[in-house]
Amino acid sequence: MTLTLTDVTLTYPDGDTRLTALDRVSLDVPAGTLTAVVGPSGSGKSSLLAVAATLVTPDQGRVVVAGTETAGLSRADQAALRRDRIGIVFQQPHLLPSLTAVEQLQVMAHLSHGSLRASRGRAMDLLDAVGLADRASRRPHQMSGGQRQRINIARALMNEPAVLLVDEPTSALDHVRGAAVLDLLLGLTRERSTATVMVTHDRAHLERVDGTVSMEDGRLSLPAPA
Repeated sequence: MTLTLTDVTLTYPDGDTRLTALDRVSLDVPAGTLTAVVGPSGSGKSSLLAVAATLVTPDQGRVVVAGTETAGLSRADQAALRRDRIGIVFQQPHLLPSLTAVEQLQVMAHLSHGSLRASRGRAMDLLDAVGLADRASRRPHQMSGGQRQRINIARALMNEPAVLLVDEPTSALDHVRGAAVLDLLLGLTRERSTATVMVTHDRAHLERVDGTVSMEDGRLSLPAPA
């Protein structure tokens, strides 16, 4: 399964005119690969993620998520697609302060009408995959920033998404922890065959990802300039 955007254009009202956020953007991300999208603030990176996540409907173009054409989907069908097929790793983890690490993941299964008890095994497997099985009973205030980001990633994978969208995962981390998070994302992408898109300002270590594109003024270019 892949994520495919074809000739996607997105505009927003701007006074008497419209501001172009995405200008005929095309991107294909195969399963089991990680594509990094780099570019300055305001270049359209966040808009790209929003369209790929079906949070925003483009003016024109095609968005296909894991074989599903998103054009014409109702809001309910879009929500179901996000819940079941798309994992989103937000820039800030936004973990629920009262829940333990394992409970943060179990909530995702509950939103998909799964049993909290039955979901514990999968949640523990994911915590083990991100190296935090021994922190399962800890709450966010008892974990470091890097550990919270790992919980954020594990949570996004709880419902076995085909597509993983990651927004600035290393922005609040130092160089060493940022490299560890990228290693984790690369490993999980391959192991779980997700089509992963990572938006980032950080160009460090990008030689290890499967593809890099540069975004500026709503347009993508290949490859990104050094």
